[in-house]
This record gives sequence, C-alpha cells and structure tokens, in this order.
Amino acid sequence: MDSIGLIVILGATATGKTSLAIAIAKQLNAPILSADSRQVYRHLDIGTAKPTIEERHGVPHYLIDIIEPDQTLTLADYQDQAQTLIAKFHAQGVTPILVGGSGLYIKAITAGLKIPRVEPQPELRSQFEELGQSYCYQILQQVDPVGASKIHANDQVRTWRSLEVFYVTGQSLSEQQYEQPPNYPIVQIGLECGDLDAYRQLVSDRTEQMIENGWLEEIRNLQTLYGKDLPLLKTLGYGEMSDYLDNKTDLETAKLLTITHTCQFAKRQRTWFRGSGNGNLPIHWLRSASTWKEAIKYC
Repeated sequence: MDSIGLIVILGATATGKTSLAIAIAKQLNAPILSADSRQVYRHLDIGTAKPTIEERHGVPHYLIDIIEPDQTLTLADYQDQAQTLIAKFHAQGVTPILVGGSGLYIKAITAGLKIPRVEPQPELRSQFEELGQSYCYQILQQVDPVGASKIHANDQVRTWRSLEVFYVTGQSLSEQQYEQPPNYPIVQIGLECGDLDAYRQLVSDRTEQMIENGWLEEIRNLQTLYGKDLPLLKTLGYGEMSDYLDNKTDLETAKLLTITHTCQFAKRQRTWFRGSGNGNLPIHWLRSASTWKEAIKYC
C-alpha cells in the first residue's frame, strides 16, 4: 500500500479469511484486528473458529478475547477500541489488517458509523428475557422495521440492543446512525464461497473437526461457568450443540442443523457484502483458496 491506511479481508464464514490474513500479515509485518462479533468473547474458541495460539504466533492479533461471555460489548465499544488501535498503528507507520465476517463491525470502521452511546440496560434486558426473543423481534419490527430487516429473527443480542437504544433515546437505532468515513485509504479483499455444494461440504467437514477438537466440552464448560441461559449459547452452532447436550435432539440432527444454518448465515453475509451493507467502497473478490500472492497485489 502506497500510504498508511487499512487492509480489510472479509467474506462469509469458512472461506479462509484467517489463513489468508495471517499470510499477508507475515509478508507485510502487519498486525491483525479481528472483526468477528463472537471472537471478542473469552472461552468461545472452537465454535467461533478463533485463530489458534499457534496461528497467532509471530503475528500480533487484537480484539480477540477482550470481554467475558456474560458481559456486553456494544458496537460502539468495539468501534472505539478498533479506531484507537488503528490510530496507534498509523502513528507508528504501520498498516493494520482488519479481518472478519461481521458486516456491521467492518462497516463501523470503514464507513465511520456514528453510533448512539447507550449503556447496556440490565432492567430492560431482564424484561426482554421474560418476553422471549420471538415477541421482542416482533416489537422491533414495529418500532424499527429498517433495522429489523437487517437482523435475523433469532439474533437475540442485536434485537435486545436495538430495543434498548429505542427505549432509552426514543429513536430507533437505524435513525440515529449516520456515516463519517475515515480519511485514510482502505483496500477491501473479499473471499468467495465458490461452488455451493463444495462449500456445504467444507462447512460439514469443519463442523466435524470442531467436534473432534473438543467443541462439546467447550460448551459444557461455558454452561458450568455461566449457566445454560447464556445468550451466546443460543448463537449459531452453540445453540444446536447445546440442544444436543441437553438431550433435546441427537448429535446427527444437531450437526445437520449447524451445517444448514451456517450455510444460510453465509448467504446473508454474501448479500450484505455485495449490497448496501458494504457502503461505497469497492471489494476485490478472490476465490476462497487464493494465496497471499494473489491478494497482496491489491495492497
């Protein structure tokens, strides 16, 4: 890159973003900033495909393991920490690499989203819990239809956050967000899913590997430490496997649902990055198996 800025590597889950980012980081001697809304939480390692200790060796990683699973990290909190790190690296003459599949996290940085600073509201959240996610989502569709259209009906974390912003400020979250893009150059590299049948097989293989690596034990530990009602245990993969551990389904069904829901989630990610969720910045799309030599020419 000719001048200090930001390299973004984005795409759907299981497309090889981590390995490509690490390869580029080693070539450029650059740090990596995670843009994954679940990798920020400690103890959620296997099910979030968090870079291993071995993968992080020699490449500084940031915005991973920065908060406990029973605490709240708002989008504004993430943005503040990421922008502070980027400014620090720029002062050192270093171009960081932002890597992930959480579209809103990436947009918060690349588009400079202006986000209302509303602290988590424990009392409101206890009321939301009593109402249940299905009813809360229906409320969100009424008070913020634009915002609700960008949130999955089962996404409890973002549903609750949107509702508490509305009830605290009297305005919807989508009405209060606007953009002030940063003044440094940004290069975005996207990884394609490729053939959808092959992608589904990749997700299937990865799910099996996660289980072999101790994913179920990871979930048992989280249940022991934080209780079975921990909202993060209802997210993609963790919810399906938690149902198996709670004898609500069998393992094969849990695996099949995880694979199906992951592929559905990947479709929503692709739609986001190819649509308005990306903002006005171009994306240089590459095959998921692309090497750092193919990607680095854009940097």
